[in-house]
Amino acid sequence: MKINHLTAAEENFMKLFWKLNSFYLKDIMEQHPEPKPHQNTVSTYLKILVEKGYLSTTKEGRIFKYSVLVPIEEYKRFLLKELSHHFFNDSGKEVLELLLSEKLITQDDLKGYFDLKIEIKPVKNEAPTFEYAEEILNPKKEKKKGKDKDKEKKKKKKKD
Repeated sequence: MKINHLTAAEENFMKLFWKLNSFYLKDIMEQHPEPKPHQNTVSTYLKILVEKGYLSTTKEGRIFKYSVLVPIEEYKRFLLKELSHHFFNDSGKEVLELLLSEKLITQDDLKGYFDLKIEIKPVKNEAPTFEYAEEILNPKKEKKKGKDKDKEKKKKKKKD
């Protein structure tokens, strides 16, 4: 089933509809928080949501009974996939990194949810080597090697 995008107003109505699951127009008018919209406005949104495939209708005498077709969990998955696709290059890792950095989820949450043993250990850097510093600070060692090589070259030349 293809899910279509909802406007903010349609989403607000759907939040109420998801709670009711199956309802009549009069139920919406009773349950909607203040300020209550006009009945014609609610009817218009019901019609739109039926066309978009979020609601179905059953005629009972002269009135319609509405039922939710798209569960809230399915809509949440749709929104998360859309968000991931448009802003995170379809990378769940990037989404998770943002959730962690914004402290919307903790490592303990992840451990409990996935039942994984995740431990973040500080990176141990090896002691830096100062090869060039050694050459500069201890030039005598280098010079000796150089002098020894020069002596060996001179000896070889004399033999030839």
